[in-house]
Amino acid sequence: MRYGRRKTDYVNHERWLVSYADFVTLLFAFFVVMYASAELDRAKAAHLSQVIASGFQQLGMFQAGDDSSTQAVSGGAPAASLARLTSPVPGQAESLEQKVDLAALRAELEKALAAEMRRNEVVMHMGPDGLVVSLREMGFFDSGSANVKADATPAFDRIAQILAAHPCGVRIEGHTDPVPIHTAQFASNWELSTGRATELVKLLIEQHGLPPERLAAAGYAEFHPVASNDSPQGRQMNRRVDIVILAGPLHLQVLPSSASATAGDAAKGKS
Repeated sequence: MRYGRRKTDYVNHERWLVSYADFVTLLFAFFVVMYASAELDRAKAAHLSQVIASGFQQLGMFQAGDDSSTQAVSGGAPAASLARLTSPVPGQAESLEQKVDLAALRAELEKALAAEMRRNEVVMHMGPDGLVVSLREMGFFDSGSANVKADATPAFDRIAQILAAHPCGVRIEGHTDPVPIHTAQFASNWELSTGRATELVKLLIEQHGLPPERLAAAGYAEFHPVASNDSPQGRQMNRRVDIVILAGPLHLQVLPSSASATAGDAAKGKS
């Protein structure tokens, strides 16, 4: 008589390997994704470093061609390629690092325009963006006209000669009083203020040889007065063209927020 083998309960203690293998696979996939993300962020960081280095370079804080910071972030990118990315535009490297002594420039202008300042045709003051030379209408423009008076041309020529000798950016801003204007040439104060500003820019470029990239024009009409418009004297002070002399090149300056709505496509007005 054959007796069957007695069955015994068997417990597989190695089933955990299946779950462990799945876990390791998922963990591997997770680290692959993390590594890929880290490589992407590194590339972005290298680009950001290049942009920052370029900005500081233009401000004169870093020397052109100093790529040590960008190489550290980008993992040893060739210095020559980074230098091309962060170097200023050819021909501008020297002017970018030059700053104008506005106090000395003001003294030079005050000496050249002493007679006009005594007649209150020219007023100077330091503004948030630089030295402001205000040319008042009574000395430089006929009412409702954007052309410089013939007898004011020598004074403007002296200003232009001084500006040409310094590597500064210049923003010319036209201003009027609130008295409406409507002529064959100018339909509004917007157009008159902008016309006067652009006329001076044109003279500086065509007659005095200033580089156009150093210049900008803006028209503000009656919306940036320096005196009350309730009196004839106040309105007379508000009818002016301001020559704003910046400490450095124009492209490094940020236009005031008030200019964004008026510079460029502003219309024109009367005084």
